[in-house]
Amino acid sequence: MTVQPADRAIVALRPLLAETAAARIADRFVTAIALGQFVVGQKLPTIQELARLLEVSPTTVREALARLAALGYVVVQRGRHGGTFVTSQWGPASDSMVRRALEPGWNQLEVTLDFRSLVEQQIARTAALRHTADDARRITQAVRGYEAAGDDRESSRVADLEFHQMIAAATQNSQLADLSLRIRRDVSLGFEAEPYNPDVRARAIQQHAGLARAILDREPDLAASLAEEHFSLTAETLRELHRRVEHDNPSS
Repeated sequence: MTVQPADRAIVALRPLLAETAAARIADRFVTAIALGQFVVGQKLPTIQELARLLEVSPTTVREALARLAALGYVVVQRGRHGGTFVTSQWGPASDSMVRRALEPGWNQLEVTLDFRSLVEQQIARTAALRHTADDARRITQAVRGYEAAGDDRESSRVADLEFHQMIAAATQNSQLADLSLRIRRDVSLGFEAEPYNPDVRARAIQQHAGLARAILDREPDLAASLAEEHFSLTAETLRELHRRVEHDNPSS
């Protein structure tokens, strides 16, 4: 059977589309690693969990991880305690991969960061006015939980999420809590993790304590101001990375 030109074009496009999907996910992984959402030595979530978070097929995730392994960002270990582990935060391909991940949607990401700041200020203000004694106990425990997470990246991520979800729950409005979580996914490239490094963590520990204190003392304006300051940590880190890859771009 002879393949006609139009048929050849369709056949040729099939692997390109699959490759593009995996390449885009690989770019997002490299960006997340550069931001510290995943750190060197950390074991990545399972392929199934990553597929759920990123809303793509397990095959696409598997292909993206193979790209990262070939570029030296991760290593796959077999066996009972195996998995995919981060081995490098920045590599020769990082500039171009981060640029591809951030640049096309950068203006919309800036809008989302502004929206997040406004929403989280309102959440903090409302929590200060509406929290119950049970909310106060849970928020206090969440502050301690983040402090106790130490340098373990995954424990820190989970504890940070718990802290902010406890504050959102204290508004007594489930839609605000859901909105907070959705925006977190948007600004974290789908990985549900905030940017991370030792300086960011040290600042977050202090800011969590101050924000919790303002909420529990029923100081809504102070709570809103502290929430704005705290969530600027993520915005600052994203903007710093964006400036870095733009500065290193010869065509910019």
